[in-house]
Amino acid sequence: MKEKYKDIKAVTLKDVAVHANVSVITASRTLRTPEIVSPDMRDRVKRAIDELGYVPNPAAQALASSRSNIIGAIIPSVANWVFAEVLSGMLDAAEETVFEVQFVTSRYVTERETSLLRVLATQRPAGVIVTGHDQADDARSLLEGMGCPVVQIMEIGPDPIDMMIGIDQAAAGSAMVEHLIAKGYRRIGFLGARMDPRSQRRLAGYRTTMQANGLDSPDLILTTQEATSVARGGQMLSDFLALAPDLDAVFCNNGDLALGALFEAQRRGIRVPQQLGIAGFNDLDMEASAFPSITSVRTQRYETGRRAVEMLTAAITGERPDPAIVDLGFEVKARESTAR
Repeated sequence: MKEKYKDIKAVTLKDVAVHANVSVITASRTLRTPEIVSPDMRDRVKRAIDELGYVPNPAAQALASSRSNIIGAIIPSVANWVFAEVLSGMLDAAEETVFEVQFVTSRYVTERETSLLRVLATQRPAGVIVTGHDQADDARSLLEGMGCPVVQIMEIGPDPIDMMIGIDQAAAGSAMVEHLIAKGYRRIGFLGARMDPRSQRRLAGYRTTMQANGLDSPDLILTTQEATSVARGGQMLSDFLALAPDLDAVFCNNGDLALGALFEAQRRGIRVPQQLGIAGFNDLDMEASAFPSITSVRTQRYETGRRAVEMLTAAITGERPDPAIVDLGFEVKARESTAR
């Protein structure tokens, strides 16, 4: 097996330059700053790259320029549909630039996020995207010391490291409770799984609004740190009804929990929305497509990822966005599941 690859020689940038009949400097500029190279030169270099199969060495590029072309992104999960859409926005935004998005997952573990940032720092990234604004002290110090633009995504809050884009999670939670109260529900429960910091702030918004209306009760909150899923939503509603049989509405911190709760209500012959109102969060496609359709808080996941990369690339090129904190807002999408 070793002999099979013994004589393979990596294509160098010099090989590309010779093949395209341009200088090595021009070939390098075509890769790093194509806007300053003439269209004819760019085409010749790109044809040479395709014909020779040249693959740029990011480590060498980083050493030569003090920065790589990598935008590092740390997200909690790719299995979660919410973050899959965020990542899609990032990749689409980066497609027309010289930058490449390199993403890793923290799996909702704070220590893992810090460890991943240490690895990322060795790659001299052009910019970094992290989720939320609850980084550990070590992680925050790493981000502040990287010397590159940083965007915190999914929510807005005080004291950003650099730039921030997302929504007010507590306000979104509060708005959903106000909707349910306006529809006549009073025994409104909160159902939450995978209680990450954003879910905790939704719960805080729920509590604030319930207390303000004299409706709060400790038996109306049921949460778990287990992963969220449709099946878990059904099981948790079953457990909830055993604890609070007079529950007349449930606000779920994710769309899959809401769908599971709907299925469980239908299995039990509970009429939705007449006997039980059901509301979700993030407004996933399955919430709108369910029968009855599920009321949810609509958030702009794809736009979050796309705008985060655009903010980074602007800052990298010296055109720092103003404002540095972008509130994308949210919308309570009222549907059949709360149309009492």
